[in-house]
Amino acid sequence: MSIISKPDFHPAMFSALRNYSMDKFRADLVAGIVVGIVALPLAIAFGIASGVNPATGLATAIIGGFIVSALGGNSVQIGGPTGAFIIIIYNIIQMYGLTGLAIATFMAGCILMLMGLCRLGTVIKFIPYPIVVGFTAGIALTIFSTQIPDFLGLTLTEAAPADFIGKWKVYISSMGSVNWITAAVSIVSLAIIIFTPKISKRIPGSLMAIVLVTLAVWVMKEYFGVTGITTIGDRFGDIKGEFPSPVPLKFNMETVNMLLPSAFTIAMLGAIESLLSATVADGVTGARTNSNTELIGQGIANMVVPVFGGIPVTGAIARTMTNITNGGRTPVAGLIHAVVLLAIFLFAMPLINFVPMACLAAVLVMVSYNMSGWRTVAGMSNNPKGDVWVLAVTFLLTVIFDLTIAIEIGMLLAVVVFLRRVTENTTIRVYGEQLDVAADSEMRSHEVLDLARGVAVYEIDGPFFFGAATKFDEMMRVAPHEQPLVRIIRMRRVPFIDSTGLHNLQILIESSQRSGIEIVLSGVRDNVRDAIHRSHIDALLPRENICDHISKAVVVANRLAEKRAEMAVESLSAM
Repeated sequence: MSIISKPDFHPAMFSALRNYSMDKFRADLVAGIVVGIVALPLAIAFGIASGVNPATGLATAIIGGFIVSALGGNSVQIGGPTGAFIIIIYNIIQMYGLTGLAIATFMAGCILMLMGLCRLGTVIKFIPYPIVVGFTAGIALTIFSTQIPDFLGLTLTEAAPADFIGKWKVYISSMGSVNWITAAVSIVSLAIIIFTPKISKRIPGSLMAIVLVTLAVWVMKEYFGVTGITTIGDRFGDIKGEFPSPVPLKFNMETVNMLLPSAFTIAMLGAIESLLSATVADGVTGARTNSNTELIGQGIANMVVPVFGGIPVTGAIARTMTNITNGGRTPVAGLIHAVVLLAIFLFAMPLINFVPMACLAAVLVMVSYNMSGWRTVAGMSNNPKGDVWVLAVTFLLTVIFDLTIAIEIGMLLAVVVFLRRVTENTTIRVYGEQLDVAADSEMRSHEVLDLARGVAVYEIDGPFFFGAATKFDEMMRVAPHEQPLVRIIRMRRVPFIDSTGLHNLQILIESSQRSGIEIVLSGVRDNVRDAIHRSHIDALLPRENICDHISKAVVVANRLAEKRAEMAVESLSAM
């Protein structure tokens, strides 16, 4: 309850306005206008690729971008629709329609907000990097595959199925229908996008391509009678600059249960991408993002956007970096970017109808190339094999199945790899006769302790969790003639112990006592001692058998061993 009553919600906007100045406003104004221009073609392209119309993509960028900047925890974050969501949104629309998408997006917003209220912002950053690289590369390849018909102007022999392999089978069978004029438009658009930054980094290549190619295609149609180049207006009809009105969402338990997995995927992907974008921005600006506030802001944005028919929103790395490089340093730049998009939406929307679909396909092909991070993927091939497997499995599952399965299996595989590494790094050493107290430490002075006959020291180095506990249990299962009289369990390097470790320790103590073997615990850390106490395991041992230092434990063990030896001699004498 304390988490909910005192949420970690401190929007960067509030602190930025305290010391705001005209100089900062000028910088934010320039950055906001530039980012708004950059965001225009991306919002349109992402909207169309996701299965909705361009107006929906723009409305999402306007509403979502405004809320993320106003209520987020990062000063320079630019929110809006991104390429990472394209495949998820498209699949949800195919299965549940636009109403299902709106409900799933709203639920995702609730999940994001709850994550922020529960202070899980820092936890999300611990998603293994190979998983992020794997699903990002997988999404990039999937986005690329969806743009092939528009890029080449294909007339498909049949409707392309949703799955990746089936889609490419249809593409290959339709290759004879390539529209070479459309393909030329795509190639020219792609060339403009690639080479514009080499001339001027301030002019967005995607915007330049849309302006020049749209004008060229219009001239070709009007004055040279060229046909066959599909435009946005041809595909979606006459789009007008009418801002969508809010529509209430209708919920029931059946719908919630059905869409919960999709909502969870949207929320996780949104959290990962927004916090990744914020982390990159922090590295450039030197600021520090409030991760929990960022999640709450993202959550609110995704709860509001679907009411206006919008699609999921998250932090956009490319637009955020554009904001930074053009001088934006406060959330005001993000608000201005949203206002610029709104002005374009209201006053220039009819012009969007003339944009060729081939040009938008080229924009998305470039987006997918940038998302792929192929250099990062190639570089990670030299990483440990476990990381490579996690990356490869996540990538293949994202492409062949879907992102939900990819993240679930990828996380499971990453956990298994992690546990294996920790288990391998948890060592158990056995000492007899003598023990160097300073062995395997940085201590310069060496104190050698003599162990009485029948005393053995088992030192655990590393976490005593279920993997290591099994290894320790196997070591304890020795032949009866090799069993000692007293076992010292040295735990100075055990940072934590889990329930399996506690269970195995309890069984060891009980079985040893039944076999007449004494157990002495040494160097138990406070948190491990607390866990042992809560499990009532300490009640199985005399108080003096739990020692804070190995020298004390050896004294106790030697005394017990000598006592056992004397009892054995007396027993033989009596016979």
